[in-house]
Amino acid sequence: MSTFGWPEFLFLLRAVGWTVLLTGIAFAIGSLAGGVFAIMRLAQNWVLRSIAAGYITVIQSIPVLMILFMSYYGLTLFGFELPPLLAASLSLSIYVSAYLAEIWRGSIQAVPQQQWEASASLALTRFQQYRYIILPQALRISLPPTVGFLVQLVKNTSIVSVVGFVELSRAGQLVNNATFRPFQVFLVVAILYFAICFPLSRLSRYLERVLHVGRSN
Repeated sequence: MSTFGWPEFLFLLRAVGWTVLLTGIAFAIGSLAGGVFAIMRLAQNWVLRSIAAGYITVIQSIPVLMILFMSYYGLTLFGFELPPLLAASLSLSIYVSAYLAEIWRGSIQAVPQQQWEASASLALTRFQQYRYIILPQALRISLPPTVGFLVQLVKNTSIVSVVGFVELSRAGQLVNNATFRPFQVFLVVAILYFAICFPLSRLSRYLERVLHVGRSN
C-alpha cells in the first residue's frame, strides 16, 4: 500500500487547475449564449421568444451527462471526434447557457415596470433602455443567483471524468486507486473543492452588500 504524499498532492493541485479552467471556459461561453437567450426570451417578436423558450426547456429537461454523451460520442456518427476538453467545454457551456438565461430573464423581469415606462417616456430605443436603465439594475439582482450557480458548476465538472477528462474528482479516484487511502485522498479533494467554492460564496455576499441588492432604490 502506497502512502499519500507530496507527489500525490501536487497531482491533485494540477487537477484543480483543470477544474478551474473548464469552469471558466464553460461559464464564459455559456454566459454569452445565456445573455442572448435571456434577451430573446423577453423579445417582442414571438418567434424569438418561442425559439429561446424551446431551447431552455429542452436543455433543462435533459441531464447534463446526456448532453456530454451526445457531444463526445454522438458527434462521432457525423465524423466529429472531439477531444475530452472540447467536448466537456461544449456540453457544460450548453448547460450553463440555459440556466443562466432563466436566471437573467428573471432578474430583468424583476426590474420594476415603472423603470420601463420612465425610460420609454424619454424616447429611448429598446437597446438604450436595456443598456442604460434595465441591465444595470438587473445585474445587481442577478449577482447572488449567478454566483450561486457558478458554485454548482464547479461541482458539476466532476461528471466529465466519464469521457476521460482528469479534473479534481477523477484525479482523486486515480490517486485513491494508487494509494488505497480513500479517507485521506477524498478528504483532501473535499478540502480543495471547499477552497474553490467558499471564496465564491463569500464574494457573492460581498457584492450583494456593496451593490445593495434587494434594497429599495
